[in-house]
Amino acid sequence: MVVEFSMFPLDKGESLGRYVARVVDIVDKSKLPHHTCAMETTVEGNWDEVFRLIKRCHNALRKDCRRVYTKITIDDRKGAKNRMKGKVESLKKILKREIM
Repeated sequence: MVVEFSMFPLDKGESLGRYVARVVDIVDKSKLPHHTCAMETTVEGNWDEVFRLIKRCHNALRKDCRRVYTKITIDDRKGAKNRMKGKVESLKKILKREIM
């Protein structure tokens, strides 16, 4: 399954980079396939490992944040593997060019 999520505190003002970095660090150390961009992080794995990771991220923010906002989008396709790269490769093939 591929899961896209974003997570940040609502009670820490306007600049949230240090809190987002805390989440990204946990994801990066998880060794699950992932990609982080400006607005969200995408992770690939099975249900238990992905949601265990999201729970760890949530708990890390809850240590010193009173309110944490999380958005999660799930693409769960039975039998599919390597979807993060495969979906992009499919688009490149259709467009017949590289994409960002």
